[in-house]
Amino acid sequence: MRAKRWFTDRPVADEELRQVLEAGRWTGSARNRQPWRFVVVHSRAVRQQLAGLGAYAGHLATAPVVIALGVEEDAGGEDAQFDAGRAAQNMMLAAHLQGLGSCPASFFPEANADRASRLCGLTPPWRARTAISIGHPAPPPDGTSAIPTGRLPLAQLVTEISEPRH
Repeated sequence: MRAKRWFTDRPVADEELRQVLEAGRWTGSARNRQPWRFVVVHSRAVRQQLAGLGAYAGHLATAPVVIALGVEEDAGGEDAQFDAGRAAQNMMLAAHLQGLGSCPASFFPEANADRASRLCGLTPPWRARTAISIGHPAPPPDGTSAIPTGRLPLAQLVTEISEPRH
């Protein structure tokens, strides 16, 4: 599954969106705290404002729908953001299985996360640091991506610790 940042104008069907949200709902979380809420953003004006709140969030403006993840970090504990990432990945996989494209966006610095939260109607202790664009993928425009492509080899990513040999 690759991140898709370009979308057609075709809307996401209600049932497709429901399946994506169900995948997020059923995601496991530490001690089953479920420290997330999903804000579905259909409003073009709000999507455009969200797109300006992260260095790589521009794709939020052109997606037919955006799901912002509200996270309650206090009650969710130190693993709340990790759990929210699990929910985001599950939703992205569910989108992919339906032929939809998706891409996460992060809202940083802190002031951007605060503004994104307000735009999504979240009040403390809920906060949006992440949103996912979802739509029917379109080919990227001509040009070279500034983002590196390809994957590092497994040998560069894995270290093994084994039992000592006698």
